[in-house]
Amino acid sequence: MLKYQNKTESLADRFKRYVQIDTQSDPDSATTPSTEKQKNLGRVLVQELLELGISDAHIDEYGYVYATIQANTDKKVPVICFCSHMDTSPDCSGLNVKPIVHFNYQGQDLVLPDDTSIVLKQSEHPDLKNQIGNDIITASGTTLLGADNKAGLAEIMEAAAFLMQHPEVKHGKIRILFTPDEEIGRGVDNVDLEKLGADFAYTVDGESLGSLEDETFSADGAVLTIHGVSSHPGFAKGKMESALKILSAILDRLPKDKLTPEATSQKEGFIHPVNIQGNVETAQAHFILRDFDDTLLAQHGETLRALVEEVLKAYPKSTYQLEITQQYRNMKGVLDQYPQVIAIGMQAIERAGITPKKQSIRGGTDGSRLSLMGLPCPNIFAGEHAFHGKQEWVSIQDMEKAVQTIINIAVIWEEQA
Repeated sequence: MLKYQNKTESLADRFKRYVQIDTQSDPDSATTPSTEKQKNLGRVLVQELLELGISDAHIDEYGYVYATIQANTDKKVPVICFCSHMDTSPDCSGLNVKPIVHFNYQGQDLVLPDDTSIVLKQSEHPDLKNQIGNDIITASGTTLLGADNKAGLAEIMEAAAFLMQHPEVKHGKIRILFTPDEEIGRGVDNVDLEKLGADFAYTVDGESLGSLEDETFSADGAVLTIHGVSSHPGFAKGKMESALKILSAILDRLPKDKLTPEATSQKEGFIHPVNIQGNVETAQAHFILRDFDDTLLAQHGETLRALVEEVLKAYPKSTYQLEITQQYRNMKGVLDQYPQVIAIGMQAIERAGITPKKQSIRGGTDGSRLSLMGLPCPNIFAGEHAFHGKQEWVSIQDMEKAVQTIINIAVIWEEQA
């Protein structure tokens, strides 16, 4: 097979073009996609796919982009899908992103020019130690970069361009899927798996070079509503039970040395409040509950409920509602049934000259839900780091290795058919 050549300029330019299109999703929106602007990038991707000669590329009413690279082999090869998401996180602005390339990184602090208080240091970003001599892309200091997951988009597009330009590289049918709203947990709500027609898939949405993730958190969302007792503050003695103060007491009682993102790592789960609002009469908090073990995840919900009821003993006239809903589940149970999917991913990384690292991700991807929907889908690295914030960065050379890995996956499935 032909090796993907170092096309730093075109890959970087492709990525920089994508990150400048604002695609931030909105968890408070009831529409699909949650923000219409996500379709702006979807239409760009469709046009570029059509220009590559991928004639069925299109965007549907829900903002999903579908495309097919037809097989060029006589072998019967499983249909493989590569998937990335178009939206960026609601946690940090994605408007007017100014991507900056820091060429030939030599270990120095990277000071972002539009807000010089934003500094990338090796002490805070250990993987920068592996980037000496590489070219690092950051934003300018006022926005996130959008490497999560536009690095994945650029890498899949670059791999598609290579395969379309090199018909001598044999592969089976390849399906491309770009999704909206992954960052708010709705990435595959309206995906048409029958139309997609894939046997196996790989999301390209991982972090460090060489990683392949076959396990994610299981995830629930929780909404806690406190109904207090309102009264005129001048005549409130013995009457008022402020929902705001009750909710504050509950939040203050949450564990501080465990079961919280700030104090957990590896396989440890947590209870995490992400939004609060309200007044004296009614106050509400939204939580995310996470764990790799479904039994422990359920226990986290009960821990929260017990804490609420304990606090409310001091407020006998007040009541609460706690609604817990499933968001996604750990994909490992599904992927363990399809070891070839993982094995080929690992081989593809090795062929790219990288030591593969199979690991768990303290988060979720579209692959989590796709796997549970019947499409086994591990996650391979895209090279993105420090996502959801202004210090987000990616290495061009790591992105190139991701492109090579995608190509390798397609080739190895054909070889082993």
